[in-house]
Amino acid sequence: MLTVPVRQLGESERRAVERLLDRDPYAGAQVAERIAARGLAWWRAEGRILGYGNRRNLESICWLGGNLTPVLASEPAVDAYADLLAGEERLCSSIVGRADAVLGLWDRLRGHWGPARDVRANQPLLAADRPPELPADPQVRPVRTGEVDRLFPAAVAMYTEEVGVSPLAEDGGRGYRRRVTDLVRAGRAYARFVDGRVVFKAELAVVTRRTAQIQGVWVAPEWRGRGIATAAMAAVVRDALIRVAPTVSLYVNDFNVPARRVYARCGFRPVGTLATVLF
Repeated sequence: MLTVPVRQLGESERRAVERLLDRDPYAGAQVAERIAARGLAWWRAEGRILGYGNRRNLESICWLGGNLTPVLASEPAVDAYADLLAGEERLCSSIVGRADAVLGLWDRLRGHWGPARDVRANQPLLAADRPPELPADPQVRPVRTGEVDRLFPAAVAMYTEEVGVSPLAEDGGRGYRRRVTDLVRAGRAYARFVDGRVVFKAELAVVTRRTAQIQGVWVAPEWRGRGIATAAMAAVVRDALIRVAPTVSLYVNDFNVPARRVYARCGFRPVGTLATVLF
């Protein structure tokens, strides 16, 4: 029997949850953004926040919604989450978070939730808190609201290439287009256009008071190998630090050596390792 049971958290424990998230501002960024926007009430949050630890000492949380994301989950916390979740139907499309917790959860849940479409066990988590010293591409800028139609095909291509499935498959892309449009309206989508076509793009997919997390970095295939990515990323990092958050962060697949070189040139440093299980 578990001596420290998992429980669903509510709005009354929001301060404790926020203090815990402040201890892991990069790996917990997606959860922190959702809680800042929607709180902990399940009917508003579009997900459940599970907590491990007693009411005086919350040790870990786990977000369960479209993704399953453990935050600061020790091995006993992972065991406790897995014991609870093994009895539930899998509704999430991925498990993502610090590698030790994600891989521990997957080891315990694979017999109940498997098989996985892909397991990315080593995704370096990187962060930067100062503008790159190298020159930024002056042609990279926030996408304007009237340019969503130009950005959307590049966003679909990036998603399909990165995730392995098309975002158009489930609902014809309506939900994904709304997401792209929302990012543009918020000033969180960047691109370089050449003759009206996107040749580079990136988004600040997650923004908290601690960090802006860059995702969706993509260079058009015919422009790869020309060296445009480093200056383009430098422009994104510089603008995000000035305009959005005190740090920028991202995570990358360990096998993507060209991207890792770009990020290193832009001043990103390692702050941990994530893992992702895709269904």
